[in-house]
Amino acid sequence: MITRRSFLATQAGMLATTAIATRTAAAQSLPQISRVVVGFPAGGAADTMARLLTDRMREQAPKVIVDNKPGAGGRIALDAIKSSPADGSVVILTPASMIVLYPHVYKKLSYDPLRDFTPISTVCTAPLVIVAGPKVGPDVKSISDFVAWCKANPNQASFGTPGAGSMLHFIGDMLWRAAGVQPTHVPYRGGSPMMQDVIAGQIPAALTVLSSALPLVASGTLRVLAITGAQRSRFLPDVPTLHELGFKDVIAEEWYGILGPAGLPSPIVAKLNDAIRGALKNEKVLESFNTFGFTATGESPEEFLALIKADTERWGQIVKASSYVPED
Repeated sequence: MITRRSFLATQAGMLATTAIATRTAAAQSLPQISRVVVGFPAGGAADTMARLLTDRMREQAPKVIVDNKPGAGGRIALDAIKSSPADGSVVILTPASMIVLYPHVYKKLSYDPLRDFTPISTVCTAPLVIVAGPKVGPDVKSISDFVAWCKANPNQASFGTPGAGSMLHFIGDMLWRAAGVQPTHVPYRGGSPMMQDVIAGQIPAALTVLSSALPLVASGTLRVLAITGAQRSRFLPDVPTLHELGFKDVIAEEWYGILGPAGLPSPIVAKLNDAIRGALKNEKVLESFNTFGFTATGESPEEFLALIKADTERWGQIVKASSYVPED
């Protein structure tokens, strides 16, 4: 005889079993991803993004961690991904430069960006800006002002970038050639020492990521002369783009994306893409992105592949048009 008590107990057991099965299915809906590799030290932009995303992804992949593998401008990390198993357990979060620019600035790479990796999803775009500091005085507030200052002060005219062969290096090269001035390029080993020298008045201007400039602009220490993206930034809506100012071909943004090793099966790619896109809708992630001036994207693997192909071709043309000599 089935009593009311035994019936309720049976139903409770069935509900508990269903709940466990649901949690198990959710946990298994993602491949057993264990590492998101970042080719830079902890604390940087890429590392911060990776940690924000993995915090959200742990709901489906509890053991996932960020694995920092700095060195050789991120190439060590890409080598590690290239040789990883194509099972979705290891992926990399990388800026565009390592994928679309490096093939043109190094004579020899141990990887082929199109052959050795599987695009999974874009993560965000990061606007790039031209900033001026105290060396040029408070009256220099625009690109035309800076061009005029360079012409009037040719021996002092220079601009900094985080490194020779960087995306910002070539943006500066395109810009100043189009503007008809030749400020001396001062390459640094990273953005921090460069920004310190702009603030101290050692160099008049620099090209940098928006996230590095925002707090200094807010404090009045630096002025943003222009943005390199196709559209104005919502963080600095009054600052024009170079395209608006007549530099039609000088359009560039750094993007970040997640890739796996070559041969990653399509079902795994689709599941990882869904997880990343879901994480990019999280309010905490979006709030943190806003702090850095990033705009979340989350494009499909097909869109990401098309972006890589287009940007690889474009940056090849840009590097070729410059006087840059590729490194060994």
